[in-house]
Amino acid sequence: MNIALVAMSGIRVCDAELLRVGLTLPGFVERSKVIASLPSLGLLTLAGMTPRRHTISYIEVPDIAQMGQLPAGFDLVAISSYSAQIDEAYELARRYTAAGIRTVIGGPHVSARPDEAAQHCEAVVVGEGETFWPQVLEDAEAGRLQPRYQEPRDAFEMIDAPVPAFELLDISKYNRLTVQTSRGCPHHCEFCAGSVVLTGGYKQKPIAKVLNEIERIQAIWERPFIEFADDNTFVDRAYWRELLPALRGKHLRWFAETDLSVADDARLLELMRETGCAQVLVGLESPAETGLAGLELRSDWKLRRFPRYKEAIRAIQSHGITVNGCFVLGLDGHTPDVFGQVMDFVRETGLYEVQITLQTPFPGTPLYERLEREGRLIEPTNWKTCTLFDINFRPLGMSVDELRQGFRKLAVELYSEEFINWRRGNFKKWLREHRLSGASRTGEVHPC
Repeated sequence: MNIALVAMSGIRVCDAELLRVGLTLPGFVERSKVIASLPSLGLLTLAGMTPRRHTISYIEVPDIAQMGQLPAGFDLVAISSYSAQIDEAYELARRYTAAGIRTVIGGPHVSARPDEAAQHCEAVVVGEGETFWPQVLEDAEAGRLQPRYQEPRDAFEMIDAPVPAFELLDISKYNRLTVQTSRGCPHHCEFCAGSVVLTGGYKQKPIAKVLNEIERIQAIWERPFIEFADDNTFVDRAYWRELLPALRGKHLRWFAETDLSVADDARLLELMRETGCAQVLVGLESPAETGLAGLELRSDWKLRRFPRYKEAIRAIQSHGITVNGCFVLGLDGHTPDVFGQVMDFVRETGLYEVQITLQTPFPGTPLYERLEREGRLIEPTNWKTCTLFDINFRPLGMSVDELRQGFRKLAVELYSEEFINWRRGNFKKWLREHRLSGASRTGEVHPC
């Protein structure tokens, strides 16, 4: 079969004023370029497990309105999309179906709303795609695609993970490539729309497979920048103490998302820096304790950790690893004071990078279900607002307009060229003085 794997890659902010402002904000522009330049690891993984008798085309669609004539000649089209682009994914699926081409759709949104998705295509895949892809191919060849492919969660084991087909990419289009070492996260934050939507537990990929994927990337990109595409990368520290030494001498630069517990382990931080870790993104969520209570479904880990937030950030950055602190604004404990609190927090901690987002009720998350029960969703099925920068709920501690205006104003302050230069210059100055002073390089922070 001639198969097209189509990634919907164009997330656009709906808030016209924020979009206008964002065009002139260096920080917003930089982050959007990074996000836009990531290929679909899920589709590349399916390509990697597709038998060689089939022909695979990997296609990214940033904007269906500008797509023009559909790429043709396919026997099967598989589409992957997040919520913000799902309406365009449905339109694309309908156009291919009308052209007589078999279509299948998967991804986090489809797994959360399979009945909705089934109205627009021939088949939907619910959950982890690797579980069903061989059956989808077999059924498509036989002309008997099933309406839905769904099994109990966690049916797929990471020991069986195929190597993504990175060779399908034009590497000149990307500034980083992704490697997944794990799925799931023990914290289970209410708003999280990560792999917890697709899988129930936490599972780790064998180290040998991770190293093999990195070698495959280096075959097409000698000195790559790798993003470890995990919900929470360093949950299993013993795993990383074994993996990281194997990355020495590979000339990598890499990025990961983690919680602040990584600051507890000075030796791990040293290994990270030695092997090319440039930055970690940490979900701080709130610049004050208000907002953190009840955020996690299993415990108030971040609330308990909050008194040591600033110390932990300094510990990580003392190793030359920059921290990208991520805040979610509009949490139930937030009032209009939160915007000034973010600025104060950034100044006090010396965060190198900052990411602000609005609380977003993604379908399939406990947050969406709670806000729906409470009647606080503004447009329950307006998926275009699932961008992290648009508001589709009624906050408790302020009005919708106060949240929108406060977010815009904070974005202008945070991402101004002047403040970005201050943050980065301050980090370099602090790190230089920290090292010259003979201060301890351990940066150790004891667990709460």
